Amino acid sequence: MLAKRIIPCLDVAEGRVVKGVHFVDLRDAGDPVALGQRYYEEGADELVFLDITATVEERKTVLDWVSRVADSIFIPFTVGGGIRSLEQVQELLRAGADKVSINSAAVKDPALIRRAALEFGSQCIVLAVDVKRTNGGWKVFVGGGRFETDRDGLDWMKEGEELGAGEILLTSMDRDGTQSGYDLELLQKVSALVRIPVIASGGAGSPEDLLQGLQVGQADAVLAASIFHYDQHSIGEVKELLARNGVPVRH
Repeated sequence: MLAKRIIPCLDVAEGRVVKGVHFVDLRDAGDPVALGQRYYEEGADELVFLDITATVEERKTVLDWVSRVADSIFIPFTVGGGIRSLEQVQELLRAGADKVSINSAAVKDPALIRRAALEFGSQCIVLAVDVKRTNGGWKVFVGGGRFETDRDGLDWMKEGEELGAGEILLTSMDRDGTQSGYDLELLQKVSALVRIPVIASGGAGSPEDLLQGLQVGQADAVLAASIFHYDQHSIGEVKELLARNGVPVRH
């Protein structure tokens, strides 16, 4: 069985790592390069960096900090935020990112996923999906969670897989920043629906939540921010709990 991955998430705004609740009320959490290096040294399997204001501000992700992160860590890392073209994907990969995360632009132009997968390989194209519960289902939101679309979340993730995405980064907006645990029902449905890896995001508040996301939610990887940024729990502590409960992890 493949090892499950523990992935700290670093939301970046104006060159600083921030964290909020339900995508708002942001507070500072540190320097992205320093935090990235710290998590690498602590045993993170991968990192995800999201430039959370790039789409709304209609600008590219800033390449400077991407290059500096690439120079300081030696584990895979994903970068997302404001990616709208193959040229931007290429710039980020050349700057040192291993994968790129595409969200709003893919909803607007789904063929972007296919073009990017054909050009650079599915293994480095991550479809990021932000969903919120509405009328018994889950609707897709874009623009950093600011705008509701008419897309059904489950349908969109299945379509993204068919278009060539290599992974899904699934964020429950209802759980984001609440530290109340992942949306396990949502994770189960998506994990059963698609064959590509699913990264659970939104709601991690304890090592037990990450365990539940992997065991009950059947995710392939779990992403967390607050519990790591503010020293509530360490990556080593999480991996020890997972190993004790029979979850394969990289030590």
